[in-house]
Amino acid sequence: MSVLILGLLIFLGIHSLRIFANDWRDRQIARLGAKRWKGLFALVSIIGFVLICWGFGLARQHPVLLYVPPLALRHLNALFTLIAFVLFFAARVPRNHFKAKLHHPQVLAVKVWAFGHLLATGMLHDVLLFGAFLLWAIVLFAVSRRRDRVDGTTYPAGTLKGDVVTVLIGVVVWALFAFWLHLWLIGVNPMS
Repeated sequence: MSVLILGLLIFLGIHSLRIFANDWRDRQIARLGAKRWKGLFALVSIIGFVLICWGFGLARQHPVLLYVPPLALRHLNALFTLIAFVLFFAARVPRNHFKAKLHHPQVLAVKVWAFGHLLATGMLHDVLLFGAFLLWAIVLFAVSRRRDRVDGTTYPAGTLKGDVVTVLIGVVVWALFAFWLHLWLIGVNPMS
């Protein structure tokens, strides 16, 4: 469990600089340059992510049951995950209504994904992983929306084309992940 916790601290820690140390982050970008900062950020993120994956795998070998979710919540999680995939791609597809209205759809995708997985799983390692991501996403979303209001940030208006492309990509990638990649990468068939 300690490797999982270390990975979460590193990964979520580096991704929390905008929340807790935005001025320091800005000074480092100015000092190092944007490219070097992004490189260091990516390196630390990858280290944290690898530790999360490794630690989660180790923790799964010694499961501690906290609660047994009803089977219906596993199916509900499929819906939450579908929504999360659409929101994730809404952050990348230009001029869609999701981003225009929500402003930070990728952070919302993490919230929806983590919440759905908390409903569907009940082991200690699951609660630690998904609970940490849910808490981080809740705080980041609030801080990001507040920063938008203070800075007067506006987002481009959405278009029907942007919405259709967002939903189509989200559904296709979700289907690939739900019906094939999740079992291959994580060892769990979410559709069973």
